[in-house]
Amino acid sequence: MTLNDLGWNPRFEAEFADCYSNGWEPARLIRDNKISYGAILGDGTEIEVALGGAVYHEAETDAALPSVGDWVALEMGDEGNEYEAVIRARLERQTCLSRKAPGKGTEEQVIAANVDVVFVVTDAALDFNARRMERYFAVMQRSGARAVVLLNKSDQYPDEAIQAAKAQLLALNPDVDVCITSALDSSGVDALRGYLQPGKTIALIGSSGVGKSSLINQLIGQDWLWTGEVNGVTGKGMHTTTARELLALRRGGMLIDNPGIREVQVWTDAKTLKESFKDFDEIASQCKFHDCKHGSDKGCAIHAAIEAGTLCRERFINYLKLDFELAQLSQRQKKRQLTVSRRSRRELKSKGEKYSDKHKRRQSRP
Repeated sequence: MTLNDLGWNPRFEAEFADCYSNGWEPARLIRDNKISYGAILGDGTEIEVALGGAVYHEAETDAALPSVGDWVALEMGDEGNEYEAVIRARLERQTCLSRKAPGKGTEEQVIAANVDVVFVVTDAALDFNARRMERYFAVMQRSGARAVVLLNKSDQYPDEAIQAAKAQLLALNPDVDVCITSALDSSGVDALRGYLQPGKTIALIGSSGVGKSSLINQLIGQDWLWTGEVNGVTGKGMHTTTARELLALRRGGMLIDNPGIREVQVWTDAKTLKESFKDFDEIASQCKFHDCKHGSDKGCAIHAAIEAGTLCRERFINYLKLDFELAQLSQRQKKRQLTVSRRSRRELKSKGEKYSDKHKRRQSRP
């Protein structure tokens, strides 16, 4: 195994030049253990590493901290230390798969870094939700990674349902690859191996119980990941992946498994969102008035398309919801920045007053 097998390339090499002069070594993070990280070196050796204080304090947000898939510079430690190395720098990410952290906060949550392909795993019936898939597509559009949807559990559904789901996906995103798979009988799995090329990284995301871990077991040829039994009531599998982990495969390629995603809150911008729904702009350009709000305006091409059945009403409503979410997120971020700025000014003012009082007391001493 070499660094190139792990995704190393000339751009990372150029960025690492100064790190070499410090005697640091490149490595890729494969696990985030909250307190420490798991990393893999160019020769395939896996070690536990600690986060350097400078890297922690220089990170303006949690998303700027090292994450699974990141390339880092390690200062190798001496034998007998608790950790074998310390992270002294994180290299700039080429791609970043993120979502807004769950809850009402304004923080970005990194799902995986430096990913080439994202597999969204779903099925043709119980888990399939076109509106949720639109959210996934918006997230992947922002990441810069190639999007692939796996319609898994094909052994459980009739071909008509599977083809209908595939048609819906292609209507939502004509550029997406749709693969029909079954982890139970291994159908379609061979086609997925074509994405596993040396130096390429694939991340798997999706709801709990859709078969991500089972598919990974099929791809790597052994029961690497524990898989749960299927719930007899819901028909869904048990949640079996509890932490993100990057698996470097001997035959080439890397897989990043992720815990099941319960809510897909988008982390993107208005421009990228519009690119994900570019068919709306094409229709909206035909509106009678250029400032049409697509509400009760006369001559609205969007509403005409909905009435004619050429535009899905639910898809348009979902777009409005996503646009509203982004607007709210932007407002909360601005409010948070203002609050932080005010707090910083108050702290500086308080320190200045304390210093001034201390200086006056010193001058008043006989």
